[in-house]
Amino acid sequence: MTITEAGRKYGLSADTLRYYERIGLIPPVPRNKSGIRDYDEVSLGWVELMKCMRSAGVGIEALIEYSRLFQQGEETLEARKALLVEQRRQLLERMEDMRQSLERLDQKIENYEQGLARRERELRGG
Repeated sequence: MTITEAGRKYGLSADTLRYYERIGLIPPVPRNKSGIRDYDEVSLGWVELMKCMRSAGVGIEALIEYSRLFQQGEETLEARKALLVEQRRQLLERMEDMRQSLERLDQKIENYEQGLARRERELRGG
């Protein structure tokens, strides 16, 4: 799959895919005889994982470290797991912060709705 096709598939620009590869976020993508990137299933799996992790708010540095550890082989299994566990903990923390923010917004919206209903009753003479 070409870089354009891979980008289309995951909603990423070719520049972003090149950047991910250049900084080590994804392993080097295989190339065809002409030297053009040829995304295989493994490469696409990495792109999908990194897009998912970035969407979850995982930092570039943590993902580069994960990719680096993965490339080192099985002796890094525990380190990779620890990294993912920590990222999961941070994500849960952000989700709780977002839940609290949503609750606060809901309260504010309810206050406005109550105020509008009261104002409407007053306008109707009630």
